Amino acid sequence: MDTEHPSLNASLRALPRAAWVLFIGTFLNKFGSFVIPFLTLYVTRRGFPLSAAGLALGAYGVGNLVASILGGYLADRFGRRQTIVLSMFSGAAAMMLLSQARSLPEIYLTSALAGLTGELYRPASSALLADLVPAGQRVTAYSALRTAFNAGWAFGPAIAGFLAGRGFFWLFAGDAATSVLYGVFAYFALPKGSRSGIAQVGWTELGRTLRRDRVLPRILAAAFTIAIVFFQASSTFGLHVTRLGFSASTYGAILSLNGAIVVLFELPLTTVTRRFPAPRVIALGFLLAGFGFALLGLATTVASMVACMTVFTLGEMLSMPTASAYVADLAPASMRGRYMGVYGLTWTVALVVGPALGMSLLAAGPSILWLACAGLGVLAATFALSTPRRASQIA
Repeated sequence: MDTEHPSLNASLRALPRAAWVLFIGTFLNKFGSFVIPFLTLYVTRRGFPLSAAGLALGAYGVGNLVASILGGYLADRFGRRQTIVLSMFSGAAAMMLLSQARSLPEIYLTSALAGLTGELYRPASSALLADLVPAGQRVTAYSALRTAFNAGWAFGPAIAGFLAGRGFFWLFAGDAATSVLYGVFAYFALPKGSRSGIAQVGWTELGRTLRRDRVLPRILAAAFTIAIVFFQASSTFGLHVTRLGFSASTYGAILSLNGAIVVLFELPLTTVTRRFPAPRVIALGFLLAGFGFALLGLATTVASMVACMTVFTLGEMLSMPTASAYVADLAPASMRGRYMGVYGLTWTVALVVGPALGMSLLAAGPSILWLACAGLGVLAATFALSTPRRASQIA
């Protein structure tokens, strides 16, 4: 265990101004991400079955999957800022198209388009932060980025629940408006990203590098496994809450609690977690996340669901900033956007299969879903702990 680390205040003061611009923009964008947490409710309330709701989220995940690869390429090839701006403006347009979709084919197509355009920015954002911040400060930097992300998440779903009660169209319009706002902010305030002096590296060389990397595949396997559990929060969890007789606004409030806990406690928690080997921290976090969600099977009151969400959120806070920094440290500078894209790809593949799988398990029997979440948490922790010892410590 490495005990020589600066204080949290010192670490935050050391972050460059451009990193703070990125944090503010991320907050603005996530605050307005109204639609996806409510997409399953939107589809089912239009009279379509549970399977259609799962497929709509899966279609969004397909678009997200393509965005992970394309976004990483665009970030490395054309620049971080340009990719973020493109994502925000095209994502706003796609969201308004989704608001006008009426048939299932239209919903699936526009959901996929929204997933593609709206998520292009993620690899660029992660790569830009790694460009700006040296390795020794990245756990704190990625935690700060997640804090901004979750500050938006803490307020966004609650407001989305309010808007949904007055008409789902307002969810789409609000989502599009905040995307445009971030796009304008990014264009004028973000740097392009550090690419000068770095030769372009093609996909063939990227493939060779990834094949030689013994550490990354294990982290990707762990991330994919636990991501299936994470995406139940925006799919089966909403149905669980409403089936118990609670409103959509109650569901939004519980999701907001997740973001609020992260905002209040994740950054201080990094002063402890960054002192330990990364795979152990990641494994413990994944284990808690799996069991926290599995315990929802026993939760029938708002208080008990809040308790389960708190356990889940603790696991999230332990694992997520450490895993992001871990992957950024593994990445060669010339491939940073694509490394972060490949890491994001594991989450988008899980978004393709996770909601549909969760819906199927829920339909077969709720207890099957909850037990599966616990098993996936154990499996993800096992993958993380199998990382070679030589790469087990992040600065």
